[in-house]
Amino acid sequence: MRAIVCEEIDQLKLQDLPQPERAEGEALVAIRRIGICGTDLHAYKGNQPFFTYPRVLGHELAAVIEEIGPNDAGLQPGDQVSIIPYLHCGHCIACRSGKTNCCASMQVMGVHVDGGMREKISVPVSHLLSAEGLTLDETAMVEPLSIGAHAVRRAGIKPGEHVVVIGAGPIGLGVMAFAKQAGARVIAVDRNLDRLELSRTWAGADDLVQANEHSVQQVAEITGGDYATAVFDATGNVNSMNEAIQYVAHSGQLIFVGLVKADITFHDPEFHKREMSILGSRNATREDFEQVLSTLRQKKLSMDGYITHRVEFDELPSAIDQWLLPDSHVVKAIVEL
Repeated sequence: MRAIVCEEIDQLKLQDLPQPERAEGEALVAIRRIGICGTDLHAYKGNQPFFTYPRVLGHELAAVIEEIGPNDAGLQPGDQVSIIPYLHCGHCIACRSGKTNCCASMQVMGVHVDGGMREKISVPVSHLLSAEGLTLDETAMVEPLSIGAHAVRRAGIKPGEHVVVIGAGPIGLGVMAFAKQAGARVIAVDRNLDRLELSRTWAGADDLVQANEHSVQQVAEITGGDYATAVFDATGNVNSMNEAIQYVAHSGQLIFVGLVKADITFHDPEFHKREMSILGSRNATREDFEQVLSTLRQKKLSMDGYITHRVEFDELPSAIDQWLLPDSHVVKAIVEL
């Protein structure tokens, strides 16, 4: 079975691995699409926390069931499925409260355990969702879009609320799209003008602000001096995350969607005078996946413009370095099998 293994930093290699064996309660699926995530890129470059080498990457997956036993979901061989790649324990304090996305013993496919960057994989049936009515490309994008949907749901966004989303990458775009669905007025902040334009055309952002020394003042002007009641940072950049507090309104909240292997610091008086809340948003739950599946089935989001690059499976090891270059203009890359 072909697989692509990140053996160590800057080493992604095609290997032959044994065929997976299906255990009780699992399904054997054939992988058809793999989205390339910032997590994969960070792991490849040695900047991903919670990570050890070697590792089979890949957690944004579209698959087709090959073998499955009787199951309550009625899934059968030949069904196209999306995979929830967060393997939770089911009994820790987070799981007991329904917050399986932040399980105390979380095992994320492609991070803590081997993922789906291979031809076949065996996964718990409980982590499969029917993707009937979706294309393979859409199915692979359910996971990254669910990250954005979860962040917006966690923040409890209300109609008419001013929301700033810092970072117009795939995750930030998803946050914008679902914030718009929640009725927010969305202000997109990014350094890249092309990505800002995509924030408008793809995600429906209302206002675009180029990140520079004037961007905080621009947000103040857009909001009539109030700033944003919810600020999402989806950059995974320590400098951006340190400075994100400046966009937050008094009594507002800051939601860190991105992850960085560093310490985040802020000036306490600025935090305290706002009586602001700082939230982390990690992964997503089945509820978020189901929301995204429904949104895609209703054709409320298109993959046009969101998926910008694609390669065949064998081509990935030679393509990934090019995708890391700013002039490659990658938003979301996808691998086809």
